[in-house]
Amino acid sequence: MAANNHDRDHEHPSSGKTLALSLCLTLGFAAVEAFTGWLANSLALMGDAGHMVTDTSALGMSALAAWISRRPPSRRHSFGLQRAEVVGALSNGVLMLAVVAWIAYEAVDRLQTPQPVSSWGVIGVAAVGLVVNVAVMRILHGGEQNLNTRGALLHVMGDLLGSVAALAAGVIIAVTGWTPIDPILSLVISLLILLSTGRLMADALHVVMEGVPPHIDLPEVGRAIAVIGGIEEVHDLHIWTLGSGSYSLSAHVRLQSLSNWPQQLGEVERLMSREYGIEHITVQPELASEVRAVPVAEIRRVGGQPPPGGEQGR
Repeated sequence: MAANNHDRDHEHPSSGKTLALSLCLTLGFAAVEAFTGWLANSLALMGDAGHMVTDTSALGMSALAAWISRRPPSRRHSFGLQRAEVVGALSNGVLMLAVVAWIAYEAVDRLQTPQPVSSWGVIGVAAVGLVVNVAVMRILHGGEQNLNTRGALLHVMGDLLGSVAALAAGVIIAVTGWTPIDPILSLVISLLILLSTGRLMADALHVVMEGVPPHIDLPEVGRAIAVIGGIEEVHDLHIWTLGSGSYSLSAHVRLQSLSNWPQQLGEVERLMSREYGIEHITVQPELASEVRAVPVAEIRRVGGQPPPGGEQGR
């Protein structure tokens, strides 16, 4: 257990550092792109600038969440504040939905009322924006990967796609003069961002709802525990995510005897850590001989049915 906490202490500073560096780069370019987009009258460029501004808030929230999640357990939060990363991911998702809605609204308005666009200004700034976004993505990829950084990375990917769209729109307008391509590409990029945002929010909500981690098969874990010598049955098995890379398990196991329980518990802990990365484990032992047989008369009093095989079913 101590080793796991030590590892997390090393992981999170890396997460916070990469987020802070990404925040500085994004904030620096956002003002330039927004101003140029306003001068060039390009929705694709202003949409990309909007993403950059949103990214500034998103990266700030992500860095704050990474810092909060490092706080140790307390009387009020016995598991610590690891879920702060999940809250940050959900907040980023909601913020991204608002940006997509704004871009879609502006794009529809531009399609109905086409406006002139300064193509070469769009091309120049979009090209620089593309380089900045690629640099930020590389920084985030080099840090710890969790729901929190995924949320920040989602925003940067949206910016990257926005820069590509703005660059393509500028080139097409410069060559053909067809300005509707600007809002059309903005709508396409918004749809792609919407799909990615939906996946991120679904993953974050799965953690909030105490869902089994996607890479873990619950019945398989139960079978793996049950084959340990002396364990007859596993029931009330629950596995959930505490925070990024931190999983918890609770279960009841029925034993033939308690004489070997310390060794069996140690084997369960080693198996869960080695095969599934589960470090927080709570296992309740039960003796098979202590399981109370429920009389048929008592079952009928509470409206149940007798179990198959006679009156002494479990």
